[in-house]
Amino acid sequence: MRTSRIRLLAAAGITLATLSLTACQDGTGAKDEGAARPSTAPTASTDSSDGPAAGSEATTPNQPAQAGTDKGGDKTPAADRPKGSDRSAGGDRSTDPFDPKARVACNGSNTAVTAQPVPRPLNHLLITVRNTGSKVCDLTYYPVLRFDEMQWVPRPIEESKPQAVVTLAPGESAYAGVLLSAADGSGDGGTTGHRLTVGFQGRTPNSDGGPAATPSLPAKGVYYDSSLTVTYWQQSKEDTLTY
Repeated sequence: MRTSRIRLLAAAGITLATLSLTACQDGTGAKDEGAARPSTAPTASTDSSDGPAAGSEATTPNQPAQAGTDKGGDKTPAADRPKGSDRSAGGDRSTDPFDPKARVACNGSNTAVTAQPVPRPLNHLLITVRNTGSKVCDLTYYPVLRFDEMQWVPRPIEESKPQAVVTLAPGESAYAGVLLSAADGSGDGGTTGHRLTVGFQGRTPNSDGGPAATPSLPAKGVYYDSSLTVTYWQQSKEDTLTY
C-alpha cells in the first residue's frame, strides 16, 4: 500500500512540474488553446468516383477541340470537310474544275479550231475544237458559221443535239460536222467559200459566247449551197460524222 501511494505521488509530481513549466514559458500561466482549428491545407481526394471540384471545367475525354467554334466558324472536323474547299476563311471555295461555277465558256480565246473536209460522208466538213486553256470549258449548242460575207446563218441538225453540254478539260477536243451541199444536187445558190468564221454561243441560245475563231480552209476553198447545215457540238468524232 505504501509503495503504490509513493508511485501515485511521483506521477502527480511529474504532471504538476509539466504544467508549471508550460506556464513559465509564456509568462501567463496556463494557456487556453480554445477549440481545435480546422486544417487549411488541401487534401487530395483519393475517391476517383467523385465529380470535378466546384468551379472547375469539365472535359470529355478523347473529344478533339473544334477550330473556329468560338467565332461562329465551321464546326465540321477538318478530316470530314470536302476536299478542295476551305470553309474556315468564310464560305465554300471549291476548286473542283468540273464544278459548273469553276468552268468557263469555250471560244476563240482559249481553244484551237481547225476545219477540214472529210472523204466520208460526202460533202462534209469536220470542225475540231481543242481546249488550249488552263480551265475546263463548255461548248454550248452548235457553232454559228459564216463563209466570207454570207448574210444568213446555217441551221442546226436537231437530231444531233446531245443529252448534256459538251465539256472539255484542258487538252481535250470536241467536234461539229458541216453538211456543205446536197449530194443529189437539190440545193441551190451554190458558191465557193474561202474564209470561215466559227462563232460560239453563250449560256442561252443565240447569245454571244466570246471571241470567234477563223480556221484556215483549203486553198481552193469549199463549195456550199442552200443545204448548208451544222451539227451540235459532239464529244465524239465518230458520232459527229453520222449526220
